[in-house]
Amino acid sequence: MATPLTSSPPTSTAAPARSYALPMVAMTALFFLFGAVTNFNDVLMPYLKDVCQLTDLQSSAVQSAFFGAYFLMSLPAGWVLKRLGYQRGIVAGLLIMAAGALLFVPAADSRAFGLFLTALAVLGAGITLLQVAANPYVSVLGPARSAAARVSIVGVANNFGGALSPLVGGLVLFGGSVTLKARLAALPLAQRLGEESQLVKAPYLGLAAFLVLLAGLFFFVVKLPEIESLPVEEETRGAEWDEEGHLRIVRRKSALEFPHLLLGIGAIFVYVGVEVGLGSFLIRYGEAQGIQQLSAFTQSLVRGLNVATNYAITLFGQSPAPIDTSAGFTKAVGAVLVSSYWFGSLVGRVIGIPLLLKFHNRALLVAVCAAGVTLVGASILSSGETALWLIVLCGLMNSIMWPVIFPLAITGLGRFTKQGSSYLVMAIVGGAIIPPLMGWLATHGGGLRVAFAVPLLCYAYLLFYSLSGYRVR
Repeated sequence: MATPLTSSPPTSTAAPARSYALPMVAMTALFFLFGAVTNFNDVLMPYLKDVCQLTDLQSSAVQSAFFGAYFLMSLPAGWVLKRLGYQRGIVAGLLIMAAGALLFVPAADSRAFGLFLTALAVLGAGITLLQVAANPYVSVLGPARSAAARVSIVGVANNFGGALSPLVGGLVLFGGSVTLKARLAALPLAQRLGEESQLVKAPYLGLAAFLVLLAGLFFFVVKLPEIESLPVEEETRGAEWDEEGHLRIVRRKSALEFPHLLLGIGAIFVYVGVEVGLGSFLIRYGEAQGIQQLSAFTQSLVRGLNVATNYAITLFGQSPAPIDTSAGFTKAVGAVLVSSYWFGSLVGRVIGIPLLLKFHNRALLVAVCAAGVTLVGASILSSGETALWLIVLCGLMNSIMWPVIFPLAITGLGRFTKQGSSYLVMAIVGGAIIPPLMGWLATHGGGLRVAFAVPLLCYAYLLFYSLSGYRVR
């Protein structure tokens, strides 16, 4: 077990360097898993909309059930980690996720939307426990100066998993085969929906098996040191120090007494909300554009990614088949664009790692937030593929937001770091609230174009946070 890290003034002697390579590898694997499971919901949502015959508002409950678990479980997760520690807490989180994945089997057999939501909520509860442990853990595995870069490194794995899962999920759930689509379309509605509901079972059975295996590795093989808090470096220059060399702010009684944390909670809330909302409604947004003929670029992209991933679906009991691009925009095409959206975030993370080390992190945050406002605003005023691709580009802008916002928000919390982290992870509930708000506006407030004003406002708040809300007070 590692000695807890404590806050000390910038002039104090640095602690001896130590290697955290193995813990970082373990955390990287977890973040890959976070991305894959979370972003699969972006294709699961339109899939269940069809299978369970839902409205846009009703289908958004997919994200509400999943991300709502973050709100309900974040504080209990902090208590669990306090009792179990990081190591056994991570094992517990993986096993909870496995239980949620297994619930998809009876949900698919019964085609009961409520049971699907229960399965997603259990999955979300398991991921919450893992997130509360993993995010601050990565932040403190080295100097505070490079915290954003470390979070960005594991974020690459997160985005890689997140980019792959919608692509594979689109092939599995929507069926790229023209023959399969024609056969299903010829069936009576109830029979077609019954057959389509079975498609979701194989991915989640495979996920459950992988989670149990990973839990075994963390229990028997991987050993993680305990780490307590994020050291404060140049981010708090000008703060007051007591005679013993500790920040006076540690005398506060709660993490919620730090204004920059409160504003950071709001930033995480809207960041996750806008990221999830854009991905969740991208397919529906494309359908609303009424695109009858895809551009040569989009067709080439769809065919290229289809070739690269087609054979992966054989693992789920389907035969490789090309995606039909001749019929204009379809759900299968939309799944490729969702994957491209998350792939943009992956590219941004890779590019962002050296940029975060070279340039001021907050300045980069200002730039991407301003770009997000511009892209969404331009998309609302555009139409067709242009409107779609402007939203896809937002994935690139989202890439460095979490790795910059999270360390900024927990900077200077000292012994309140775990508590503050729990509140920040609780703010991920934004992913449960922003998509339904968009769904309500799409269903009752004037369509999807009006609904996309919500992400515009989210980016505006993030711009405010990057300009002044981050300051430690």
